[in-house]
Amino acid sequence: MNVSLEQVRQVAGQAVARNDWQQVQACAMEIARQAPDSPDAPFLIGLAQKAAGKHDRAADFFAKALSKSTNRYDAAVELASQNVLLNRYGDACELLDRYSDDLRASPHYLDMAGQAYFAMSLYEQAWPHYELAVSLRPDAEEFQVHMASCAIYLGKIDVAKSIYKKILKKHPKHQRTHYDLSQIERAQNNLHIKQMLKVLRKSGDIAADNIYLYYALGKEYEDLGKWSDAFRYYKKGGKAVKSVADYDVSDDVELIDTIIQTCSSEWLHDSPSTRATSRTPIFIVGLPRTGTTLTDRILSSHSEVQGAGESQLLQMVLRGGTHAGNQIGISPEQIEAASRRDSAEIAANYIEAISHRLGDEPFFVEKLPENVLYLGLIAKAWPNARIVHLRRNPMDACFAMYKQSFFRFAYSLDDLAKYYLAYDKLSRHWRDVLSGRVIEVEYEQLVSDQERQTRCLLEALELPFEEACLHFEQNAAPIATASSVQVREKVHTRSVNKWKRFEQQLDPLRAQLEAGGVNI
Repeated sequence: MNVSLEQVRQVAGQAVARNDWQQVQACAMEIARQAPDSPDAPFLIGLAQKAAGKHDRAADFFAKALSKSTNRYDAAVELASQNVLLNRYGDACELLDRYSDDLRASPHYLDMAGQAYFAMSLYEQAWPHYELAVSLRPDAEEFQVHMASCAIYLGKIDVAKSIYKKILKKHPKHQRTHYDLSQIERAQNNLHIKQMLKVLRKSGDIAADNIYLYYALGKEYEDLGKWSDAFRYYKKGGKAVKSVADYDVSDDVELIDTIIQTCSSEWLHDSPSTRATSRTPIFIVGLPRTGTTLTDRILSSHSEVQGAGESQLLQMVLRGGTHAGNQIGISPEQIEAASRRDSAEIAANYIEAISHRLGDEPFFVEKLPENVLYLGLIAKAWPNARIVHLRRNPMDACFAMYKQSFFRFAYSLDDLAKYYLAYDKLSRHWRDVLSGRVIEVEYEQLVSDQERQTRCLLEALELPFEEACLHFEQNAAPIATASSVQVREKVHTRSVNKWKRFEQQLDPLRAQLEAGGVNI
């Protein structure tokens, strides 16, 4: 019995809804047989390839669907989303910009477009898509969560707070939302702590299920000056993550050793790039939580400097691939391979990859702490690049990382000590090999004498002083880091020597660092 084209399309839609991709592909074949010029068949196959994680093939089929009908905004947004995953950011932006006005009746694709912009750190472009999606579907909590994340980066803290409280009123056991709420405001009392402890008591004994609550409780207890309670929950959180994480600190130590051996003084001066790129990057590096975001905000408040946020694009280029996929970080073998590549090509490929974030300013800031690993490759690729390395008291730096939920080497004090010692060794290597190329900024001096240190930094970067750099808290540009709330405040010294509140608990860390030759 013949089945009409419309019936096949209905079956296909039902199959998509229940993730029956075999049925979806069968429907696509039937549609292609009955209507070879229809965009539906390649679109459906694209959805199936997307579900299978085959991003290149999915992109090809969505592009084919779009070529059959340029009115298919769904294919355009799906293609843009795949391009983001493939790090084809320029292509993704072109599609999203072209089809944005066509999405006004589709909350699903408005949200997807917002997610694509968000993934490219284009938060201001993402925002109106989230706003409209939520207005069309106020019951869609996933859309609200996406909007809240974007709101934080844009400094719309009250919006995010309202969303999180609304979700918790309906889902009081949702641990991730408790965590997100704890991060965006300083606890003034123990009301939220009581709510979280109640959830914790009912959550069961599996520590790995309670990671978000542990870190949220630690943070709010610290806000209230309950030092021992704070550390107890930070320790619980780190122990819980470490119990399920596939991580060995020796891998990071090996990577750093390989970098030191590979990026020697002899290598650096052997055929360095002599070509300046069209835009001059300022790389701000250091350990996380050492003032890199603060420095970024100061510099990006300058009229000649654009803040380009944090990206993994340099790592992508150094890996030599067209896209990062699910790969995180870089291997010793990839470092060695990158050291043999044409450094001018590395610089040109990076500028091309990040161009979608750049405006007309002659300088831009790439603020990614982990780029401290690649300073040799950066220095060789960019004769005109500026490099700013943030330093902070070792104990304050280590504790600031330990109490966060997302630094792989900081879930235990022992791992943290080993990583810091390797980082310290690398820092001394860069100081020797890159003499005169790296501007070192001490966090404690920056927050205690902001104007003088800002003037010195701008002078070192050969930029004229501008008063706006002293009022970075007025900078309305988005912030996509763990410091997104704090750096909207004026400069303060509250975090200097904060580790001493936890001196007894951190004593094993201090002992390991001092035994390794680190001055505390």
